[in-house]
Amino acid sequence: MGLMDNLKAKLAPAKGKVSDFAQRHEDKVAQGLDKAAKVVDERTKGKYSDKIQTGTGKAKGAVDRLAHKGDGTASGSGTPPPDAPPPTT
Repeated sequence: MGLMDNLKAKLAPAKGKVSDFAQRHEDKVAQGLDKAAKVVDERTKGKYSDKIQTGTGKAKGAVDRLAHKGDGTASGSGTPPPDAPPPTT
């Protein structure tokens, strides 16, 4: 068993707890991310605004994927997004 396999095995129980937390508090996490982004942007005097916004968006996407894991609404769940073109056969 390799190092990554060991890590995955040890972190598996925590993954479920994090997903449950993300489902219950998704809006609060998003608000916290926005607040943190605003503080960092102010402290850096706007120098890294674009990078801060990109990072915040990616973090919100990750929270969304965690919160909706297993309910079929997250991207990567096998269902295409509503605006996707129909599959060709």
